[in-house]
Amino acid sequence: MAKTTSAPVPTFSTENFQALCDRVAARDKDLKAILMAYDYPPMWTRPNTFESLIHIILEQQVSLASALAALNKLRDRLGKITPAGLLALTDEELKACYFSRQKTVYARHLAEAIESKQFNLKALEKLSDETVREKIVALKGLGNWSADIYLMFVLRRTDIFPPGDLAAVNALKDVKRQSKDVAREKLAKITMRWAPYRTVATMILWHYYLSVRAKKTPITEKIEKAVVL
Repeated sequence: MAKTTSAPVPTFSTENFQALCDRVAARDKDLKAILMAYDYPPMWTRPNTFESLIHIILEQQVSLASALAALNKLRDRLGKITPAGLLALTDEELKACYFSRQKTVYARHLAEAIESKQFNLKALEKLSDETVREKIVALKGLGNWSADIYLMFVLRRTDIFPPGDLAAVNALKDVKRQSKDVAREKLAKITMRWAPYRTVATMILWHYYLSVRAKKTPITEKIEKAVVL
């Protein structure tokens, strides 16, 4: 039997998100400095739908812009993205929506699992993080990074750090002034200090990453000024 949680799983929402940002930042001067320099991060979320998991598949190993372009092509083709609608498309039609051969296989496998009732998105909402991860990675083409993004964006679980996400990891190295080749174990120890709010801390890191890239200003200067203040 699938393992359910004995108590409600901690999640974030519009009502508590900024308070959780403040709570985790109160433990970490670097996160606090990011909030002072760039304000609160957006609360990135997605609905618990087939489309959201297709979006995650499309985001694997490509830019966010490329993935969104493919998703929008699929939306234009289908209107509403559903398992039945996707399965009705030919491989050539999916290729015209910028699906690679591999991602076509993954998307079809997911659609078939949902259509056959072997995979139930709604049921995942009541399961523990660990059990959700097990069910996600059991699907073809969906690994730990996909499970992390699903847990964070869709189920809004509060305590996930995605070690396979380059933007989050590179932001963490920068903010914590770590070398490029720092051991993953050391980074994991740093992120454990943010438990049980590692998701919220990660969103602060993503916000920092996107803000710095947009403004093209050295984060070290921003951090130093914010800490002094």
